[in-house]
Amino acid sequence: MHRPILIIGACGQIGTELTMELREKYGNEKVIASDIREGGDALMGSGPFELLDATNYAAIEDVVMHYEIDEVYLMAAMLSATAEKFPMRAWNLNMSSLFNVLNLAKEGKISKIFWPSSIAVFGPNTPKEDTAQSTIMEPSTVYGISKQSGERWCEYYFKKYGVDVRSVRYPGLISWKTMPGGGTTDYAVEIYHEALKKGQYESFLAKGTKLPMMYMDDAIRATIDLMESPSEKIKVRSSYNLAGMSFTPEEIAESIQNHIPDFTISYAPDFRQQIADSWPSSIDDSAAKEQWGWEPKFNLDQTTFEMLNNLKK
Repeated sequence: MHRPILIIGACGQIGTELTMELREKYGNEKVIASDIREGGDALMGSGPFELLDATNYAAIEDVVMHYEIDEVYLMAAMLSATAEKFPMRAWNLNMSSLFNVLNLAKEGKISKIFWPSSIAVFGPNTPKEDTAQSTIMEPSTVYGISKQSGERWCEYYFKKYGVDVRSVRYPGLISWKTMPGGGTTDYAVEIYHEALKKGQYESFLAKGTKLPMMYMDDAIRATIDLMESPSEKIKVRSSYNLAGMSFTPEEIAESIQNHIPDFTISYAPDFRQQIADSWPSSIDDSAAKEQWGWEPKFNLDQTTFEMLNNLKK
């Protein structure tokens, strides 16, 4: 029997789908969703939910004790574009929430943590193509700085206190089920909605901006596979590179045109362009593949088919 799981930040883009998948896998009552606000009907109606502030240690501890939680998935964060507008709020949320769960594990109150990092840990001096697992980072955004700091703390808590914390560096994520939450790669979700609604899209990233992306089903599968892998297989305790596909705005537009021939794209880069320019264009995820068997299933055309088909419904 799988012991209870707590998801903090369950109402966000990843958290919503992760909660539903884990409930499907382990049973609705075994997966406790929590967030600072309530989520959609499907999430709220399918199992236990707690209103929870990720920065409040005592509140998290209460929920952990009440449900006898074994594993915590910490999905609460302020993402790249939003964090640039509220730097100190972003730093406080992203870091204090991580310390809260790391310290609960250090005290033996939970046994395993998933904490997501991001390609935002890389910066303008990082090699752009096939970015290695270990390389120059030097992130230039508040979000990236918080994620790089978090990676270092995760590794420290593993080495110093034996905390079983696991992480992947998510690329941009594409999903039809939930809207994105203020990230630099949000265009790759918005474009499908606008293609069906208006037949055109104005991209906030410039033509030729190639970024690593992933269909949400792959991201959820990678997350659960990592958490289910035997501890001895997890050699990287900072965060694993994770890759699915890389494309530019014009390539995603071409993929949509295969289904909607009259679709057009235009470009009006904003402040997010500078963030995107500091990130890699492709990722080397061979460590994840070799150590715990990661393999993506969705390419761009498969993603486009899934997105348009499901959004039409």
